[in-house]
Amino acid sequence: MAIEVTSGAVVYRQGENGIEYLLLESQNKGHFWGFPKGHVEGHESLKETAIREIREETQLELPIDTSFKVYTEYDLPNGNRKQMTLYTAELDNKEDIHLQAEEIKNYGWFNYDEARARLTYDNLKELLDQVHNHLS
Repeated sequence: MAIEVTSGAVVYRQGENGIEYLLLESQNKGHFWGFPKGHVEGHESLKETAIREIREETQLELPIDTSFKVYTEYDLPNGNRKQMTLYTAELDNKEDIHLQAEEIKNYGWFNYDEARARLTYDNLKELLDQVHNHLS
């Protein structure tokens, strides 16, 4: 069994009614909703991967807060094990998002309840819970 190591971030901003979370809809089959993330390449650190993946998927250049992170691992249908670490990254301006068309179909900013309902997988909902508790 191979281990797939991924990293990314829960990107958030302060909206008019509180914290809003950035979710991305994948172009992959199933069109699942999740956070900006991807596979570690070469000798990248988890932080470097998170920065690169946010930039590739959204064109945003955001500082990563490494003082807090969430982690999950799970088995994939191909028999591999995925290890995922997510940091937090705050967008503190109104930068435009430009999606990576090959991988990302759509995006949206959602309050906590909307984001939790929109996320496709339960493990991502649990990670959002942890992040939201940390930020609140």
